Amino acid sequence: MSIVLMLGSAPLVTEAARWERAPFDRILAVNNAWRVRADWDDHIYPWDFPTAGLPDTQPGQRRITQDDFVPAQNRFGGFVYAGGTMAYTAAYWALAKLRPRVLAVFGCDMTYPARGRTHFYGKGTPDPLRADITLRSLEAKSARLMLLAAREGCAVVNLSNGPSRLVLPRARRTELQRWPAPAFDMTLIDEALSREADLGYFVSSGRYWEESARFDPAEIDRLDAMWLAGAAAAMAA
Repeated sequence: MSIVLMLGSAPLVTEAARWERAPFDRILAVNNAWRVRADWDDHIYPWDFPTAGLPDTQPGQRRITQDDFVPAQNRFGGFVYAGGTMAYTAAYWALAKLRPRVLAVFGCDMTYPARGRTHFYGKGTPDPLRADITLRSLEAKSARLMLLAAREGCAVVNLSNGPSRLVLPRARRTELQRWPAPAFDMTLIDEALSREADLGYFVSSGRYWEESARFDPAEIDRLDAMWLAGAAAAMAA
């Protein structure tokens, strides 16, 4: 798999409806983003996604549920470290199952205006902004994603040109086919992963909220700082 487009639900995501299919080899729609384009390949959604909101599938299209994405995210350390929101879950699933060279994210900036539309379909619940121990730093979770993807040989880029909580390199669609292989410092990644292993905040079921009492927010903050430092070094290289 070469280039995967991952669509979120930000208001600007409707721009993608006018894009040509090239250069994308596969399109991954998160939650309601399947409504943006009819030619999506994979639709990923959580267990509590409304049944009435599910699309009909055409040949070649598939639904990705917790039975698929929990094991995929567990391969990358689980939800506490990776971030308990569907955008990050979808990205880790794509890394595990699609193994792209480039994962191009659009409409997943996790910024929500106080007034007006928060999502392309109107007002929605800003899931990443809920009080959740895994989402204390949205920036750090994107840093971790970028670095672990780099270790897999995948560059994660942001196609949005507006405000974003994602600390990912910005890219244009015309640049994706020639996007360079990611550079990273394995030492910084190993140090952060070693700290994760020492903390032991892994929950195989994915239902981390049922064990939240054993997670120390201060330790998660220190871990997030490690991933941010690693990303800063990689971006400066």
